[in-house]
Amino acid sequence: MVEPGNKRDMIREIERISTEIISTLRDKEGCNHLNGPNLPSRQSVIDIIATLESIIFPGFQEDEALEDEYLSFNIGGKLLRSAQDLISEISKSLNCRQDPCRNDGDYELNDAEASVLALRFLSKIPEIREMVMKDVTAALKGDPAARSREEVILSYPGLEAITVHRMAHELYMMNVPLIPRMMNEHIHRKTGIDIHPGATIGESFFIDHGTGVVIGETTCIGKNCKVYQGVTLGALSVKKEEANKKRHPTLEDNVTIYAGATILGGNTVIGKNTVIGGNVWITSSIPEDSLVYNRPAEYILKNRYASQNSDS
Repeated sequence: MVEPGNKRDMIREIERISTEIISTLRDKEGCNHLNGPNLPSRQSVIDIIATLESIIFPGFQEDEALEDEYLSFNIGGKLLRSAQDLISEISKSLNCRQDPCRNDGDYELNDAEASVLALRFLSKIPEIREMVMKDVTAALKGDPAARSREEVILSYPGLEAITVHRMAHELYMMNVPLIPRMMNEHIHRKTGIDIHPGATIGESFFIDHGTGVVIGETTCIGKNCKVYQGVTLGALSVKKEEANKKRHPTLEDNVTIYAGATILGGNTVIGKNTVIGGNVWITSSIPEDSLVYNRPAEYILKNRYASQNSDS
């Protein structure tokens, strides 16, 4: 034990603890590329998200004066900063394709590939922004409480989750390691909405309330779909050998899923124009134009005041 106020003993104890910790790093598990380049920075990825959101929603993410004659400088500067940051983080993520315990990778080639991937991704921003603005419209039309597009952009967690997902999905489709998951897990922690970057989601998607929504990797969602809080679009099995198979359901166009519903399985297809009621458990396909709901519960109403009067 270290005597209070004895700095020499304190230093020796710290050295001993440090030695024990270092000994646990020799198996290289949970160590950020010892003797090699670092993996992507979580904070850098969060900063990239913030910059990209400010490009998609100019003036909404930060206090900035927007004037026509300076707009190109504003957007161009943010794109340049995003490109530089993306190249750095993508290059680090590409190291994951090599043995992280070795330090003989060709990192210059990674930088060159990262430049190509970063610019290819940024070229998708106009398309992503068009999709996101349709999501804004879907929220405005789908929620009677929404008063304006500005309110949706500033305060709806579902919109932020789908915005980040649409960015992460593009990187996922480019086979960029790590960063798509880091993006979606950041927004998962922030909003309580868990969308795997592999999920394919059509235009005009609306997540109402949002907390507890889970959308799995191989989920396919059509146009004009709406889901409420607590909805799970998941897999029937979590076997590792099925990782490359379609494990999650398909929603066709114009499907609404109410709170607490669970829909599982890669072969499960919810037909277009279908409404799934709250707390329903589904593991098989539903034809189009259907209405699915649980049998209403039988309520036992007991008025304690009436009961007391009858006893007297």
